[in-house]
Amino acid sequence: MASNVEQPEAPHKNFDTILVLDFGSQYTHLITRRLREINVLAELLPCTTKLADLPFKPKGIILSGGPYSVYEKDAPHVDPAFFELPNTPVLGVCYGLQELAWRLSPENVVAGTEREYGQADVTAQRHGGHVDKLFDGLEDAMQVYMSHGDRLSQLPEGFCTIATTTNSPYAGIAHKEKNIYGIQFHPEVTHTPKGKDLLRNFAVKICGAKQNWSMSNFCDQEIARIRNLIGPTAQVIGAVSGGVDSTVGAKLLKNAIGDRFHAVLIDNGVMRHNECQQVKETLAKHLGISLTVVDASERFLGALKGVEDSEKKRKIIGGLFIDLFEEEAIRIEKEAENTPNAGKVEWFLQGTLYPDVIESISFKGPSATIKTHHNVGGLPQRMIDGQGLKLIEPLRELFKDEVRALGRELGIHEDLIMRHPFPGPGIAIRIIGEVTPERVRIARQADHIYVSMIREAGLYNKISQAYAGLDTNKAVGVMGDKRYEGYIIILRAVVTTDFMTAEPYPFSMEFLCELSRRIVNEVEGISLVTYNVTSKPPGTIELQ
Repeated sequence: MASNVEQPEAPHKNFDTILVLDFGSQYTHLITRRLREINVLAELLPCTTKLADLPFKPKGIILSGGPYSVYEKDAPHVDPAFFELPNTPVLGVCYGLQELAWRLSPENVVAGTEREYGQADVTAQRHGGHVDKLFDGLEDAMQVYMSHGDRLSQLPEGFCTIATTTNSPYAGIAHKEKNIYGIQFHPEVTHTPKGKDLLRNFAVKICGAKQNWSMSNFCDQEIARIRNLIGPTAQVIGAVSGGVDSTVGAKLLKNAIGDRFHAVLIDNGVMRHNECQQVKETLAKHLGISLTVVDASERFLGALKGVEDSEKKRKIIGGLFIDLFEEEAIRIEKEAENTPNAGKVEWFLQGTLYPDVIESISFKGPSATIKTHHNVGGLPQRMIDGQGLKLIEPLRELFKDEVRALGRELGIHEDLIMRHPFPGPGIAIRIIGEVTPERVRIARQADHIYVSMIREAGLYNKISQAYAGLDTNKAVGVMGDKRYEGYIIILRAVVTTDFMTAEPYPFSMEFLCELSRRIVNEVEGISLVTYNVTSKPPGTIELQ
């Protein structure tokens, strides 16, 4: 294998970027989403990020909300060096506002006697000059969403008030000389109808960010970047599952370097019904991509024997994936000897998305890891240390809807674009408990019935993701007038745009009853079917 080289540059070189520093709010990722919706690139990083470690100069900085009180002993605080960046405006949102005020004087922030949660009416205060830019073009009175217990006790030195509510005399503040702003409400949520306009004012009118973030621009520049990164001879091996992420990633690499890209699907024994065969046929027909299928089902199921912990499942599967891809890379190199495509297999394509990265970020204080994503947390140490195959993740900066838009730019068939996601660890993380061949068989059959009925009902494209999971606890049933103990099927179907938040799909009771009858009657080993109606948050989309 080739030695490590410098990793690819992020899009910040070609697109103005607003940096969002996360203090742990459940809404923080929505700030990033709203900015991208107005064609401004935004990146989310932990509030513990040091300016010295930042690989780009942001056009502006947004400090997010958070669940803490700035005056608490262990409260998170931003690196003060960010405030010293020349010509870089700052916007504090909720906790971010309090962080701005607290840094000037701890006495500026106190616990509120009257908390504000939910809708509120904010009134803009006009002064003229740059302090009015945040509310430029907005009505003096607007509806906003509040979620805070602490408040400003006084106006920080050097600031003026630019917005008030009945309970918050300092609902918005601005520095009289510098482009530093703070608001107590959340502009990123839909409950603040004009919130996106306010964020546009900050990013475009105050920070001067260009609105050139689009998938058409990204597509052209990403293909050029990939060619430059890979070079004229290196080979790339790609993990392809047939899902939209890996399909779009594969098409990007195919367009960039042609036959030097090698698509490989690892059959880990926990795939969906007829998955491998269908993916192989579909990629060849629609994209002209030749897919190699490696049957490693026994190897994976053997490694998972006796393992119940979901994090261990993910890491075992992630590690085995890399082992197998490295073995496949050696085979490809040998076959390519003395051919026009001769060259080292140096790169490994993964379909990592931005939500994968966000959910896998863990830092002291505001957040903890929800779960290790197969694409970002299950890699062996040798790859983390930069040895062996090097990762190329062209979709790492994109949300799911952006990936689909990119796929359309690449001319990928709509059926592939709208295919529901399937996790790298597959059915293994849809089984609560040990993974066995019998349990995989049960979950796979139930899932096939479920998804088939969704398609037949014309609901597939209305649902963002759907699957049948398996709870290996036993429930009592009655079959043939006899007591029967069988497993529990947990149905999941959600609607979402970014996969960071999601709501359950409202099936009719008639549909669910018919589905339950079919699963219990057709899948041996099941005695109970239930539907998971938990939103995300507090739940997650996958079971584990």
